[in-house]
Amino acid sequence: MNALLVFVILLFCRAETKAPLPSTGFSIDLIHRDLSPLSPFYNSSMTPSERVRKAAQRSISRFDENKAQTDIMHNLNKGDYLMKFFIGSPPVETLAVADTGSDLIWVPCLPCGNCNQQTAFDPAKSSTFKVENCDSQACNSLQIHSCGNSNQCRYRYSYGDKTYTIGDLATESINFGSTNGQAASFPESVFGCGYDNHQFGRSESPTTGLVGLGRGALSLVSQLSDQLGHKFSYCLSPSSSSKLKFGSEATISGNGVVSTPIFSEKDPSFYYLNLEGISVGQKTIQTGKTDGNIVIDSGTTLTILETSFYNNLRAAVVEAIGVQEVQNPPQEFDLCYTSGSVQQFPSFVFHFTSADIKLQTENMFTGVGNLLCFSAVPSDGLSLFGNIAQINFHVKYDNEENKVSFAPADCTKQ
Repeated sequence: MNALLVFVILLFCRAETKAPLPSTGFSIDLIHRDLSPLSPFYNSSMTPSERVRKAAQRSISRFDENKAQTDIMHNLNKGDYLMKFFIGSPPVETLAVADTGSDLIWVPCLPCGNCNQQTAFDPAKSSTFKVENCDSQACNSLQIHSCGNSNQCRYRYSYGDKTYTIGDLATESINFGSTNGQAASFPESVFGCGYDNHQFGRSESPTTGLVGLGRGALSLVSQLSDQLGHKFSYCLSPSSSSKLKFGSEATISGNGVVSTPIFSEKDPSFYYLNLEGISVGQKTIQTGKTDGNIVIDSGTTLTILETSFYNNLRAAVVEAIGVQEVQNPPQEFDLCYTSGSVQQFPSFVFHFTSADIKLQTENMFTGVGNLLCFSAVPSDGLSLFGNIAQINFHVKYDNEENKVSFAPADCTKQ
């Protein structure tokens, strides 16, 4: 065979060889938005009590301002945990809220309103940026979209507090610098390039963007499902450092592991679980529900419970503690005690379908100045299992087996 022909064939074969699949599992750090100096929202002058109240205020907004099912269940910049990743070619470092209560991945893009012009992603400088067509499958996965003059897909995500993000739906290379020393790279990931990220004059730092970990088609978990097996986990520490794990690294084991089903028919995006009741000491308050009544949500600080059920729970807590509660608690909380006045707290067990989870006092009460406040509050809207209740638990989401698993852990040692 002619030597030149052999060279051409070899060159062609090399060009046609597909890049190896990305890692089947990886782990990255979660950055607490208020506690970690790595967060753009970190304020060293804030006291611990101010940080707690700020997080509680985000919880109140998160459920109070979401009255319509068509609204995404959180507000811009209101998640508690951020994750770092790299986007584009060459890669640009980005921080975004990690959120199990939504789907779309999006970042502020130049030119953009209410964003940090120094850190926003500039698609014009990336060789791998590509806008999705309006008739693409990804575009049609959006609840609200329109078509631009060049048939590009334009998305709009509206949030419960009237904030929103608008931009182009596109594909781009996303790279996670994992904590195991090996970067996990995912080319042609679908994301929102947000040009108009409106916060109605909020005084907080500019929007950082968001990584949706929900169950919908455009979430990070769904997009990476073929490589990562539809699963992820986290272990939330009471300090500023936590871990988020995907695929083969999202494993939990031991005698303390319990699992409860996800009620997938309730909503295509949210992780609905069924809470059958809560035990306070020897007394159990039943919900009477069997079909999925609470959303587990990493982006909400407090646990939000349906009002009538909460009132019965509150009464049981007050009875078990047996000392005078504070008459005028901080407005973000409903039940508080003066620190040192409570000699012993009752045990708490959350009875999910097929899974009893024993919570520690730190999961149910949080310090606010000289007070200890109950980290559950009432609502006539959606019930949420918040992240204080999940501290020091390995929590694994498995969308293939439709279940969420819990195991007690010391998350400071992960």
